[in-house]
Amino acid sequence: MHIDIITVHPPLLESPFSHSILKRAAQKGLVTVNVVDLREYGIEPHRKVDDYAFGGGAGMVMMIEPIANCINDLKKQRTYDEVIYMTPDGETLKQNTCNHLSTLNNIMVLCGHYKGIDERIREHFITKEISIGDYVLSGGELPAAVLCDGIIRLIPGVLNDETSALSDSFQDNLLSPPVYTRPADYNGWKVPDILTSGNTKKVEEWRHEQSLERTKLRRPDLLL
Repeated sequence: MHIDIITVHPPLLESPFSHSILKRAAQKGLVTVNVVDLREYGIEPHRKVDDYAFGGGAGMVMMIEPIANCINDLKKQRTYDEVIYMTPDGETLKQNTCNHLSTLNNIMVLCGHYKGIDERIREHFITKEISIGDYVLSGGELPAAVLCDGIIRLIPGVLNDETSALSDSFQDNLLSPPVYTRPADYNGWKVPDILTSGNTKKVEEWRHEQSLERTKLRRPDLLL
């Protein structure tokens, strides 16, 4: 998979892709994440990428020309399955979206900033708009990192145990069950006996029951 991320602040994306699972995915050659500095396409002489909004109002707007030039330049190099804009008013990111995107080959992600981007970019270039929640951050870089993490970990070969992702919360519209590890008894706080019984069938039944109960208690909306 190839992912291009367009941003006005590339350093914000250095850490997420330099550690742990995302770093190993790149080292294995399973994904390439290319961070593109939008200012390289900025308007001379100062590589300007933002301007005042028509009609007035507080805040700056990311200009159409630098973004359009950047996207068109990237499209000369490959065909994209999705051109995604990270925005608070996009569709809320869910597990099934990550599942779908993880099957694609080439993705472009545009990080918004300031008061957003010129609407014409959304009308003519963007194929999908995604939000990570009903709140506003300083820019789209952290949401882009969240999105990429959710996608990349699902690519076959990224996780050491590929079945691990299948038991994550939300994969079957249920929250994950409680998990325990050694010691089985800590200060009198004991692991449920069923988990040390060795009865795989009973363990799976218990886990499903726990997932269902936890979902009913914490996220009943998932069961509707």
